[in-house]
Amino acid sequence: MMSLTVVRNADWIVAFDGKSHTYTKGDVAFADGALSHVGGTFTGTAEREIDGRGFLVMPGLVNIHSHPAYEPINKGWNDEIGSPKLYNSSLYEIMPLLRPDGPGQKAALKVALSEALMSGVTTLVDLSVAHDGWIEAMAASGLRAVLAPMYRDARWYTDNGYLVKYEWDEVAGRKAMDVALEVVAAAGRHPSGRLSGMVAPSQIDTCSAELIRDSYAEAVRLKVPFQIHAAQSVVEFHEITRRHGMTPIEWLDSLGVLGPQSIIGHSIFLDHHTSAHWPKRDDLGTIIERGTFVAHCPTVFVRRGITLQTLGSYFRRGVKLGIGTDTYPHNMLEELRHALYASRIVASNPYDLRTSDVFNAATLGGASALGRNDIGRLAVGAKADLVLVDTTHPSMRPVRDPLRSLIYVAADRAVRHVFVDGKQVVKDGTVTTMDYVTAAAELDEAQQRGLPQVRQLDWGKRSHLDVSPLVYGGSE
Repeated sequence: MMSLTVVRNADWIVAFDGKSHTYTKGDVAFADGALSHVGGTFTGTAEREIDGRGFLVMPGLVNIHSHPAYEPINKGWNDEIGSPKLYNSSLYEIMPLLRPDGPGQKAALKVALSEALMSGVTTLVDLSVAHDGWIEAMAASGLRAVLAPMYRDARWYTDNGYLVKYEWDEVAGRKAMDVALEVVAAAGRHPSGRLSGMVAPSQIDTCSAELIRDSYAEAVRLKVPFQIHAAQSVVEFHEITRRHGMTPIEWLDSLGVLGPQSIIGHSIFLDHHTSAHWPKRDDLGTIIERGTFVAHCPTVFVRRGITLQTLGSYFRRGVKLGIGTDTYPHNMLEELRHALYASRIVASNPYDLRTSDVFNAATLGGASALGRNDIGRLAVGAKADLVLVDTTHPSMRPVRDPLRSLIYVAADRAVRHVFVDGKQVVKDGTVTTMDYVTAAAELDEAQQRGLPQVRQLDWGKRSHLDVSPLVYGGSE
């Protein structure tokens, strides 16, 4: 029996009333990893009391799409570059040039998970290739984690900067799928009770029809979510239409893999997107009809001048949405801000998207995508995954509306305490489960080891400074 903790006299609580989030105030109590009281006065006694005055208590955020073992090393590298002859995507020419080695990958994971926790994330989907020590590292982080080991039949590459090619090995793809399914099963058996799995063939253009169909069948059999990257680049859109005469969404639907268990990573380049130039069919309608979820990760695309058209219209049509970080930093609060701004810019309308839309997506929407009704909300019986935000922090003031102050201004600077399953994992703004400072220093060293390798990996044998010049110049 865990000791009972009460947050007393919170100025603001984002409580769930059975239908939606609502502001209230008062006390929040939890024990044994579950919430036992939300709002109003708690009259019982507690082993631990936290003074809630000057705090906003909100549900932990649910990040349904991230790549923590790889993305953090790209800081300062691909912040503002893409491939001009590949529609400004960085996927095919840029990203393969800088990858962490073994020690760097471990450091990257700790950096990303720390960033996620410090920005109020309590549940995170990790889309990574299976690697040694992964399950143990995710358990040690204190997060509620969904391990989504990626696998594929083909690798993409370019040898000229304007044409993407695919090298296929379906035998290797099937073996990687078998390994991934073992990881999914092992995660579900972990004694922490905080880990679970997801079936995740990597990208629609790197997987055969058979691999995608069989992956979805396994997700159904195991009763776990299924996620695949699709409609994430113009290159991919054209590749799928060239192969099949169908949009990525049409093709996935023809395979029978769109359903309430399915999550599409990104889903930007649908038939209505101005970059697609495709005869109208209504991909959005298909997604809605099948009950499929979309994982929206704005930051990685905004950097390259790309965004949904528009996120607000997806909401109004009734698309089921969750939010992910995908890239560095793994800061969910900044993702919410970017989602709001990008949608309004594309729509030329400040009313295109509301703060409640993205907060709902990052909590209730993400929970629903994972098939859960016990996270992403503060309600009696739900998991004790909660975040305490310091409303007295200067960046939060004035505090007329705390969620607006948090999302539009303060972000992670005001996140003070975070609890997952009733256990504190962030205290006074510092992660308690990992050494963030040391991991960041180790990641810096890993990047320095990786940069000289760019010339060997690049098709044009360019140095890292040729591919991504420093802001004010510099030489090797």
